[in-house]
Amino acid sequence: MAPLGPARVAPAPDLDRAAAVPSGLARRARRTLGRHRWPYAFVAPFFVLFAIFFVFPIAFSFWLSLNEWQGTGPMKFVGLQNYAALLRDGTFWNSMANAVILFLLYVPIMTALAVLLAAALNDRFIRLRGAWKAIIFLPYITSMVAVGFTFRLIFDTRSGIVNDALGIVGLGPVPWLDDPWGAKVTLAILITWAWLGYNTVIMLAGLQTIQREVIEAAWVDGATRLQALRYVTVPLLKPVILFSLTLSVIGTFSLFTEPSILTRGGPARATTMPVMEIFSTTFSNLRFGYAAAMSYVVFAVIILATAIQFRVARRGAS
Repeated sequence: MAPLGPARVAPAPDLDRAAAVPSGLARRARRTLGRHRWPYAFVAPFFVLFAIFFVFPIAFSFWLSLNEWQGTGPMKFVGLQNYAALLRDGTFWNSMANAVILFLLYVPIMTALAVLLAAALNDRFIRLRGAWKAIIFLPYITSMVAVGFTFRLIFDTRSGIVNDALGIVGLGPVPWLDDPWGAKVTLAILITWAWLGYNTVIMLAGLQTIQREVIEAAWVDGATRLQALRYVTVPLLKPVILFSLTLSVIGTFSLFTEPSILTRGGPARATTMPVMEIFSTTFSNLRFGYAAAMSYVVFAVIILATAIQFRVARRGAS
Protein backbone atom coordinates (compact mmCIF):
# COMPACT_ATOMS: atom_id res chain seq x y z
CA MET A 1 0.00 0.00 0.00
CA ALA A 2 1.51 3.31 -1.01
CA PRO A 3 2.21 5.69 1.83
CA LEU A 4 -0.13 8.57 2.15
CA GLY A 5 1.33 11.97 1.34
CA PRO A 6 0.89 15.00 3.48
CA ALA A 7 -2.67 16.18 3.77
CA ARG A 8 -3.56 19.16 1.66
CA VAL A 9 -4.77 22.10 3.66
CA ALA A 10 -7.30 24.46 2.07
CA PRO A 11 -5.87 27.92 1.66
CA ALA A 12 -7.08 30.37 4.25
CA PRO A 13 -9.49 32.98 2.91
CA ASP A 14 -7.97 36.25 1.95
CA LEU A 15 -9.50 38.35 4.71
CA ASP A 16 -7.83 41.48 3.45
CA ARG A 17 -9.34 41.01 0.01
CA ALA A 18 -12.80 40.27 1.47
CA ALA A 19 -12.60 43.35 3.61
CA ALA A 20 -11.48 45.39 0.63
CA VAL A 21 -14.61 44.55 -1.37
CA PRO A 22 -17.05 46.67 0.69
CA SER A 23 -14.54 49.43 1.01
CA GLY A 24 -13.99 49.32 -2.74
CA LEU A 25 -17.74 49.52 -3.34
CA ALA A 26 -17.98 52.40 -0.91
CA ARG A 27 -15.18 54.21 -2.72
CA ARG A 28 -16.86 53.68 -6.08
CA ALA A 29 -20.19 54.88 -4.65
CA ARG A 30 -18.52 57.99 -3.23
CA ARG A 31 -16.74 58.56 -6.51
CA THR A 32 -19.99 58.20 -8.48
CA LEU A 33 -21.83 60.46 -6.07
CA GLY A 34 -19.10 63.04 -6.28
CA ARG A 35 -19.03 62.90 -10.06
CA HIS A 36 -22.83 63.36 -10.29
CA ARG A 37 -23.27 65.62 -7.28
CA TRP A 38 -24.65 68.52 -9.30
CA PRO A 39 -27.44 66.56 -11.06
CA TYR A 40 -28.37 65.03 -7.71
CA ALA A 41 -28.34 68.47 -6.11
CA PHE A 42 -30.69 69.84 -8.79
CA VAL A 43 -33.24 67.01 -8.43
CA ALA A 44 -32.97 66.82 -4.64
CA PRO A 45 -35.46 69.65 -3.92
CA PHE A 46 -38.23 67.75 -5.68
CA PHE A 47 -37.68 64.60 -3.65
CA VAL A 48 -37.33 66.55 -0.42
CA LEU A 49 -40.57 68.43 -1.04
CA PHE A 50 -42.26 65.22 -2.22
CA ALA A 51 -41.28 63.48 1.03
CA ILE A 52 -42.36 66.42 3.21
CA PHE A 53 -45.67 67.27 1.56
CA PHE A 54 -46.75 63.86 0.20
CA VAL A 55 -45.07 60.85 1.80
CA PHE A 56 -45.01 62.18 5.36
CA PRO A 57 -48.69 63.34 5.40
CA ILE A 58 -49.84 59.96 4.07
CA ALA A 59 -47.80 58.04 6.62
CA PHE A 60 -48.76 60.37 9.48
CA SER A 61 -52.48 60.32 8.61
CA PHE A 62 -52.47 56.51 8.57
CA TRP A 63 -50.78 56.45 11.97
CA LEU A 64 -53.27 59.08 13.12
CA SER A 65 -56.19 56.87 12.05
CA LEU A 66 -55.00 54.28 14.59
CA ASN A 67 -55.10 56.80 17.45
CA GLU A 68 -57.42 59.13 19.30
CA TRP A 69 -56.19 62.72 19.23
CA GLN A 70 -57.79 66.11 19.68
CA GLY A 71 -55.02 68.09 18.01
CA THR A 72 -53.12 68.80 21.24
CA GLY A 73 -51.65 66.61 23.90
CA PRO A 74 -50.54 62.99 23.63
CA MET A 75 -52.10 60.49 21.24
CA LYS A 76 -53.92 57.42 22.52
CA PHE A 77 -53.36 54.32 20.44
CA VAL A 78 -56.66 52.52 19.77
CA GLY A 79 -55.71 50.27 16.87
CA LEU A 80 -58.61 49.58 14.49
CA GLN A 81 -61.31 50.94 16.79
CA ASN A 82 -61.83 54.01 14.61
CA TYR A 83 -62.45 51.82 11.56
CA ALA A 84 -64.79 49.56 13.56
CA ALA A 85 -66.76 52.60 14.74
CA LEU A 86 -67.07 53.80 11.14
CA LEU A 87 -68.97 50.64 10.21
CA ARG A 88 -71.74 51.74 12.60
CA ASP A 89 -71.64 55.45 11.70
CA GLY A 90 -74.86 56.15 9.81
CA THR A 91 -73.99 59.82 9.28
CA PHE A 92 -70.79 58.98 7.44
CA TRP A 93 -72.41 56.34 5.25
CA ASN A 94 -75.24 58.74 4.48
CA SER A 95 -72.65 61.16 3.06
CA MET A 96 -71.19 58.33 0.99
CA ALA A 97 -74.66 57.47 -0.33
CA ASN A 98 -75.18 61.15 -1.20
CA ALA A 99 -71.99 61.07 -3.26
CA VAL A 100 -73.11 57.95 -5.13
CA ILE A 101 -76.55 59.43 -5.88
CA LEU A 102 -75.02 62.69 -7.05
CA PHE A 103 -72.63 60.76 -9.33
CA LEU A 104 -75.57 58.96 -10.94
CA LEU A 105 -77.47 62.22 -11.34
CA TYR A 106 -74.91 64.28 -13.20
CA VAL A 107 -72.11 62.11 -14.63
CA PRO A 108 -74.08 60.31 -17.40
CA ILE A 109 -75.63 63.58 -18.61
CA MET A 110 -72.39 65.51 -18.38
CA THR A 111 -70.40 62.81 -20.20
CA ALA A 112 -72.95 62.57 -23.02
CA LEU A 113 -73.05 66.36 -23.42
CA ALA A 114 -69.25 66.50 -23.41
CA VAL A 115 -69.05 63.94 -26.23
CA LEU A 116 -71.67 65.78 -28.30
CA LEU A 117 -70.04 69.19 -27.79
CA ALA A 118 -66.59 67.78 -28.56
CA ALA A 119 -67.90 66.17 -31.76
CA ALA A 120 -69.46 69.47 -32.80
CA LEU A 121 -66.28 71.44 -32.06
CA ASN A 122 -64.22 68.85 -33.94
CA ASP A 123 -66.30 69.38 -37.09
CA ARG A 124 -64.37 71.41 -39.64
CA PHE A 125 -67.53 73.19 -40.75
CA ILE A 126 -68.01 74.91 -37.39
CA ARG A 127 -66.93 78.54 -37.54
CA LEU A 128 -65.22 80.42 -34.71
CA ARG A 129 -64.25 77.17 -33.02
CA GLY A 130 -61.69 78.95 -30.84
CA ALA A 131 -64.35 81.30 -29.47
CA TRP A 132 -66.76 78.44 -28.80
CA LYS A 133 -64.06 76.48 -26.98
CA ALA A 134 -63.31 79.48 -24.77
CA ILE A 135 -67.01 80.00 -23.98
CA ILE A 136 -67.54 76.34 -23.09
CA PHE A 137 -64.39 76.19 -20.95
CA LEU A 138 -65.09 79.50 -19.16
CA PRO A 139 -67.26 78.03 -16.35
CA TYR A 140 -64.40 75.75 -15.28
CA ILE A 141 -62.11 78.69 -14.49
CA THR A 142 -64.85 80.77 -12.82
CA SER A 143 -64.67 81.15 -9.03
CA MET A 144 -66.76 78.38 -7.56
CA VAL A 145 -67.63 80.48 -4.51
CA ALA A 146 -69.18 83.13 -6.77
CA VAL A 147 -70.93 80.46 -8.81
CA GLY A 148 -72.38 78.85 -5.68
CA PHE A 149 -73.85 82.13 -4.41
CA THR A 150 -75.20 82.93 -7.89
CA PHE A 151 -76.95 79.57 -8.16
CA ARG A 152 -78.46 80.11 -4.72
CA LEU A 153 -80.04 83.31 -6.01
CA ILE A 154 -81.15 81.74 -9.31
CA PHE A 155 -82.78 78.69 -7.69
CA ASP A 156 -84.23 80.43 -4.64
CA THR A 157 -87.75 79.11 -3.99
CA ARG A 158 -89.38 82.51 -3.43
CA SER A 159 -87.42 84.96 -5.57
CA GLY A 160 -85.28 82.90 -7.96
CA ILE A 161 -85.53 83.59 -11.65
CA VAL A 162 -86.00 79.88 -12.40
CA ASN A 163 -89.25 79.75 -10.46
CA ASP A 164 -90.26 83.10 -11.95
CA ALA A 165 -89.82 81.60 -15.43
CA LEU A 166 -91.81 78.50 -14.42
CA GLY A 167 -94.57 80.75 -13.11
CA ILE A 168 -94.90 82.40 -16.51
CA VAL A 169 -95.86 79.06 -18.06
CA GLY A 170 -98.23 78.25 -15.20
CA LEU A 171 -96.03 75.91 -13.16
CA GLY A 172 -95.90 76.32 -9.41
CA PRO A 173 -92.72 77.20 -7.51
CA VAL A 174 -90.33 74.27 -7.16
CA PRO A 175 -88.52 73.95 -3.79
CA TRP A 176 -85.13 73.60 -5.43
CA LEU A 177 -83.05 74.20 -2.29
CA ASP A 178 -85.67 73.37 0.35
CA ASP A 179 -86.35 69.77 -0.67
CA PRO A 180 -83.76 66.95 -0.31
CA TRP A 181 -84.12 65.73 -3.89
CA GLY A 182 -84.50 69.26 -5.24
CA ALA A 183 -81.23 70.20 -3.58
CA LYS A 184 -79.51 67.15 -5.08
CA VAL A 185 -80.77 68.02 -8.56
CA THR A 186 -79.73 71.67 -8.18
CA LEU A 187 -76.26 70.61 -7.04
CA ALA A 188 -76.04 68.24 -10.02
CA ILE A 189 -76.94 71.10 -12.38
CA LEU A 190 -74.26 73.33 -10.85
CA ILE A 191 -71.55 70.67 -11.14
CA THR A 192 -72.56 69.84 -14.70
CA TRP A 193 -72.36 73.52 -15.65
CA ALA A 194 -68.99 73.95 -13.93
CA TRP A 195 -67.26 70.79 -15.20
CA LEU A 196 -68.79 70.33 -18.64
CA GLY A 197 -66.13 72.47 -20.33
CA TYR A 198 -63.27 70.55 -18.73
CA ASN A 199 -64.67 67.19 -19.83
CA THR A 200 -65.39 68.59 -23.31
CA VAL A 201 -61.72 69.51 -23.70
CA ILE A 202 -60.74 65.96 -22.68
CA MET A 203 -63.15 64.44 -25.21
CA LEU A 204 -61.98 66.84 -27.91
CA ALA A 205 -58.38 65.81 -27.33
CA GLY A 206 -59.43 62.18 -27.71
CA LEU A 207 -61.39 62.88 -30.90
CA GLN A 208 -58.39 64.53 -32.49
CA THR A 209 -56.43 61.28 -32.15
CA ILE A 210 -59.02 59.41 -34.24
CA GLN A 211 -58.22 59.33 -37.94
CA ARG A 212 -60.83 61.27 -39.86
CA GLU A 213 -60.72 58.74 -42.69
CA VAL A 214 -62.38 56.16 -40.41
CA ILE A 215 -65.39 58.42 -39.83
CA GLU A 216 -65.55 59.46 -43.48
CA ALA A 217 -65.58 55.79 -44.47
CA ALA A 218 -68.68 55.33 -42.31
CA TRP A 219 -70.30 58.28 -44.09
CA VAL A 220 -69.45 56.75 -47.47
CA ASP A 221 -71.11 53.50 -46.36
CA GLY A 222 -74.35 55.42 -45.75
CA ALA A 223 -74.15 56.19 -42.03
CA THR A 224 -75.53 59.49 -40.83
CA ARG A 225 -73.47 61.78 -38.62
CA LEU A 226 -75.33 60.55 -35.53
CA GLN A 227 -74.85 56.90 -36.50
CA ALA A 228 -71.16 57.45 -37.17
CA LEU A 229 -70.84 59.13 -33.78
CA ARG A 230 -72.62 56.28 -31.99
CA TYR A 231 -71.14 53.25 -33.76
CA VAL A 232 -67.68 54.51 -34.77
CA THR A 233 -66.56 57.51 -32.74
CA VAL A 234 -67.83 56.53 -29.28
CA PRO A 235 -66.30 52.99 -29.35
CA LEU A 236 -62.95 54.46 -30.39
CA LEU A 237 -63.33 57.06 -27.64
CA LYS A 238 -63.90 54.52 -24.83
CA PRO A 239 -60.44 54.92 -23.19
CA VAL A 240 -60.94 58.68 -22.98
CA ILE A 241 -64.47 58.25 -21.63
CA LEU A 242 -63.11 55.85 -19.01
CA PHE A 243 -60.50 58.42 -18.03
CA SER A 244 -63.22 61.06 -17.70
CA LEU A 245 -65.37 58.75 -15.57
CA THR A 246 -62.43 58.02 -13.29
CA LEU A 247 -61.86 61.73 -12.76
CA SER A 248 -65.58 62.14 -12.08
CA VAL A 249 -65.50 59.46 -9.38
CA ILE A 250 -62.58 61.16 -7.66
CA GLY A 251 -64.16 64.59 -8.05
CA THR A 252 -67.57 63.53 -6.74
CA PHE A 253 -66.22 62.00 -3.54
CA SER A 254 -63.95 65.04 -3.09
CA LEU A 255 -66.67 67.70 -3.43
CA PHE A 256 -66.54 70.40 -0.79
CA THR A 257 -66.88 73.96 -2.10
CA GLU A 258 -69.95 73.46 -4.28
CA PRO A 259 -72.27 71.85 -1.67
CA SER A 260 -70.86 74.03 1.12
CA ILE A 261 -71.77 77.25 -0.69
CA LEU A 262 -74.94 76.16 -2.48
CA THR A 263 -76.78 74.06 0.11
CA ARG A 264 -74.50 73.99 3.21
CA GLY A 265 -75.04 70.23 3.23
CA GLY A 266 -78.82 70.51 3.64
CA PRO A 267 -81.65 70.18 3.76
CA ALA A 268 -81.67 67.34 6.31
CA ARG A 269 -78.05 66.49 5.35
CA ALA A 270 -79.24 65.49 1.87
CA THR A 271 -76.21 67.07 0.16
CA THR A 272 -73.55 66.47 2.82
CA MET A 273 -70.55 64.98 1.04
CA PRO A 274 -67.82 62.77 2.59
CA VAL A 275 -65.18 65.53 2.61
CA MET A 276 -67.63 67.84 4.37
CA GLU A 277 -68.17 65.15 7.01
CA ILE A 278 -64.40 64.72 7.41
CA PHE A 279 -63.94 68.47 7.75
CA SER A 280 -66.69 68.72 10.40
CA THR A 281 -65.33 65.76 12.35
CA THR A 282 -61.84 67.24 12.33
CA PHE A 283 -62.38 70.90 13.10
CA SER A 284 -65.79 70.96 14.82
CA ASN A 285 -65.60 67.75 16.88
CA LEU A 286 -61.76 67.69 17.18
CA ARG A 287 -61.64 63.95 16.43
CA PHE A 288 -58.53 63.91 14.29
CA GLY A 289 -57.96 60.15 14.41
CA TYR A 290 -61.55 59.33 13.49
CA ALA A 291 -61.47 61.82 10.62
CA ALA A 292 -58.24 60.25 9.33
CA ALA A 293 -59.93 56.85 9.34
CA MET A 294 -62.81 58.39 7.36
CA SER A 295 -60.40 59.70 4.74
CA TYR A 296 -58.82 56.26 4.27
CA VAL A 297 -62.22 54.63 3.88
CA VAL A 298 -63.16 57.22 1.22
CA PHE A 299 -59.83 56.54 -0.51
CA ALA A 300 -60.52 52.79 -0.47
CA VAL A 301 -64.01 53.32 -1.95
CA ILE A 302 -62.55 55.47 -4.75
CA ILE A 303 -59.96 52.79 -5.56
CA LEU A 304 -62.68 50.11 -5.55
CA ALA A 305 -64.98 52.12 -7.83
CA THR A 306 -62.12 52.82 -10.23
CA ALA A 307 -61.15 49.14 -10.31
CA ILE A 308 -64.76 48.18 -11.12
CA GLN A 309 -64.83 50.73 -13.95
CA PHE A 310 -61.64 49.31 -15.47
CA ARG A 311 -62.96 45.74 -15.11
CA VAL A 312 -66.21 46.64 -16.86
CA ALA A 313 -64.29 48.49 -19.59
CA ARG A 314 -62.03 45.49 -20.22
CA ARG A 315 -65.01 43.14 -20.47
CA GLY A 316 -66.71 45.52 -22.89
CA ALA A 317 -63.58 45.66 -25.04
CA SER A 318 -63.34 41.87 -25.16
